[in-house]
Amino acid sequence: MIFQPPKLEPSDTAVLSLIADQKERLKLYTQSNPRRWFGSLRRGTFARAIQGSNSIEGINASVDEVIAVIEDEPVLDEKTEMWHATKGYRDAMTYIMQTVQDGSFEFGKQFLKSLHFMILSYDLSKHPGQWRPGAIRVVNEKEGVVVYEAPDVEFVDTLVGELIEYLKNPTKDEHPIVRAAMAHLILHPIFSSIEEWLGGNTEKYYEILAETGAGSWHPERDTLNWVRFCIIAHYQQAQTLLRRNEEYDALYEEIAKIAAQEKLPERSILPLFDAALGWRITNPRYRGDTEVTEFVASRDLKKLSELGLLQPQGEKRGRFYTRSGRLTALRLKTRVNRPIENPYEAIVGKGRMNEIAQQRSSAPFLPGLKIS
Repeated sequence: MIFQPPKLEPSDTAVLSLIADQKERLKLYTQSNPRRWFGSLRRGTFARAIQGSNSIEGINASVDEVIAVIEDEPVLDEKTEMWHATKGYRDAMTYIMQTVQDGSFEFGKQFLKSLHFMILSYDLSKHPGQWRPGAIRVVNEKEGVVVYEAPDVEFVDTLVGELIEYLKNPTKDEHPIVRAAMAHLILHPIFSSIEEWLGGNTEKYYEILAETGAGSWHPERDTLNWVRFCIIAHYQQAQTLLRRNEEYDALYEEIAKIAAQEKLPERSILPLFDAALGWRITNPRYRGDTEVTEFVASRDLKKLSELGLLQPQGEKRGRFYTRSGRLTALRLKTRVNRPIENPYEAIVGKGRMNEIAQQRSSAPFLPGLKIS
């Protein structure tokens, strides 16, 4: 038996409606009215998701390092575990995004095994593409404590089958975020859409896993607090993305003003924008973003350095460029300092619970997952 979805309360329904509103706003920003900097938002969000998910597994990397793998930038030294893990995650997520556009997609066990193979194919000792052959635990490395122990190996195939049937046959009243939260209790968190948030709230993740499962596989236990944990994660992650939209819009305008003042080519705006965000700029990345030759890229980067907009670091093939104090000041100027709110506290504090609960919105779902 798998964990069962809980009975939601009006406050839960109200927060789910707030999340639906946030996603509609994000859709407007990213589809209906695209900005020039949207590619940077997409790339940074994808990189932070990989960074957050891998950090839970003890594989730590900077956003710059993750972006370098995503963009297939040349590797100066040997490929590390971080490089392989990041590439595997990138390939799996790209595959998932392709399936969303496939009207004949069929969700099943082999699909999950295929994703597992893509992520772990670099390490055959981890049995990529197969169900695990033994026990597995979630361990809080900081405390040295097992916070969750998965069901015995002989039950895995049956439980995954139950999970797939549950996900393929949702009721109209069950929100997709709730289904995703229930799936998370069995599947690896890498398939969630809140990896960045989880990476920044790992201790809370360990705590709620320990509370929900009581340290091991107890599907009879109530899952409401777990679902609320995931609901808060979705809300705060969406809030973070909305705030980044606001910040990026203001920052891009400031960078564009500098480019106009210094009579810089328009192609240099986005690389300067990325540098202002704190990302490294390399010659290959500049060429990829601006579609210029290596000679033109070198000339542009030299000019931007002479103007005090970029700071060169390293030599020859290892050279990269970081933001100057001028760009750092712009980033600080355009930051939004509003705190990320807890949605449950927000609706109670504003007395909006009943009003919002009556305005529930539907959400998109993968092809092959029907609503009955």
